Amino acid sequence: MSDAHSRIDQAVNGSDVVLFMKGSPLFPQCGFSSRAVAILEHCGVEFASVDVLQDQEVRQGVKDYSDWPTVPQLYVKGEFVGGSDIMMEMYEAGELQELLQKKGVKAAAS
Repeated sequence: MSDAHSRIDQAVNGSDVVLFMKGSPLFPQCGFSSRAVAILEHCGVEFASVDVLQDQEVRQGVKDYSDWPTVPQLYVKGEFVGGSDIMMEMYEAGELQELLQKKGVKAAAS
């Protein structure tokens, strides 16, 4: 297993909800990442983020890890969910909130 793969694996399995994105939740570097952050904030859950712009190996590695060609990428309890378009469709249908609840993801402390 490559170093990047093991770091991705640690991130995916280290938090209930992980978003691989461009930039940070406070300063997203692309519209898709910004939308993904907004969706998770609307869901009211805590999430970890990994800025793929900080590490070229992780940026490419996460695409190989999930077999998904784009970033952002959302993982819930170690399971790949999708990118921002899938997140938006699921959120609008109530499926993302349902998935988070079913997986036992707790709401963020306010």
